[in-house]
Amino acid sequence: MKKNNVLFITQAAMIAALYVVLTFVSNAFGLASGAIQIRISEALTILPYFTPVALPGLFIGCLLSNLLTGCAAFDVIFGSLATLLGALGTYLLRHFKRLSPIPPILANTIIVPFVLTYVYELPGGIPYFMLTVGIGEVISCGILGMILLNVLNKYKNQLFP
Repeated sequence: MKKNNVLFITQAAMIAALYVVLTFVSNAFGLASGAIQIRISEALTILPYFTPVALPGLFIGCLLSNLLTGCAAFDVIFGSLATLLGALGTYLLRHFKRLSPIPPILANTIIVPFVLTYVYELPGGIPYFMLTVGIGEVISCGILGMILLNVLNKYKNQLFP
């Protein structure tokens, strides 16, 4: 295996592990799933702004988090895909710093309410869940994610050569 492949896999694994740990922090406060969710780990969806390594790391991290926190199978699949789509959107918009959190906010605000409605059959309806999930994503990605982006931006050459 080449040195670059090892570095890619190692960085992706670190991002995945960090996503899992931060999801467990949110889960400890009852905020990792349900109608009202503020996953601190979703702040990491700004990492594709810096590196494409974050794409598999975030997807695997979300997949593992959903499995380990006991989510239903369709939630594991579609919740993880929402995070992947959001991260991919961030990567595609990487030249527009202020737009970085928008793709994960939109992906989760659109996809997760359908999971809550049709998989978990929670009362409230899709518009309500779009509001609650959207607010959580704005907090996680829009506020925490942008704080993280601005902090990491100062060290991007050392962290993401």
